[in-house]
Amino acid sequence: MKFYEICFSPTGGTKKAADILSNELSSEIHPIDLTDSKQDFSDISLSDDDTAVIAVPSYGGRVPEPAVSRLASINGNGAKAVLVCVYGNRAYEDTLAELQDTAKQAGFRVISAVAAIAEHSIARQFAAGRPDSEDETQLKEFAGQIREKISSGNIDEPSIPGNRPYKKRGGSGMVPKPSKDCVKCGICAEKCPVQAIDKTDPKKTDSKACISCMRCISVCPHSARKINGVMLAGVNAMLKKVCSERKECELYL
Repeated sequence: MKFYEICFSPTGGTKKAADILSNELSSEIHPIDLTDSKQDFSDISLSDDDTAVIAVPSYGGRVPEPAVSRLASINGNGAKAVLVCVYGNRAYEDTLAELQDTAKQAGFRVISAVAAIAEHSIARQFAAGRPDSEDETQLKEFAGQIREKISSGNIDEPSIPGNRPYKKRGGSGMVPKPSKDCVKCGICAEKCPVQAIDKTDPKKTDSKACISCMRCISVCPHSARKINGVMLAGVNAMLKKVCSERKECELYL
């Protein structure tokens, strides 16, 4: 019996929330990084006595497309799944429903789901510092309830919110660009989950491939990648009303 943490977390917020749950559920965790574009996930097989926390961020109320395709290629083989969607204090809409369907397609048995909040990956002033100590306390309580359900042998699938068909995907169009401080070290290209950055010239980005995950900004050691300031100001203004009131974590058992 093994415990897995299967996570798509370009800027770390999703993993931070997933880690809180995982560390309460097991002392030995086998990590699977869905942001790794070089891994063949079809080689990964679980067994029916395994358990996995499957965590993704919500991008415009949907699961990021690379996370969907990579998770779908894993062989769940009846392993129990705890779904986690993490959002930047706006809304997660159809993310959990899509994650539920994708996990089941991969052969997982969904036994619970959690919606958690982390610092917004683009407009970072919203939900800044989250998951915070209050979130941590709540997520640990959730883990205790999930653990009790698993121990009882109850593997019933919970009712999880979301629409089918899912809401239409919308691209943010927020493609980070290098500044004059870029030294072409190549770390951004190496770490990009969709290989949208040219490895020979990191100043070139494929805007059609970019998923606006902001990983290149978060991993750059020279703080040399930025979003267009005018576009960022527009996003901040648009989100201010819907993101200002604190949202709380949710558990579906």
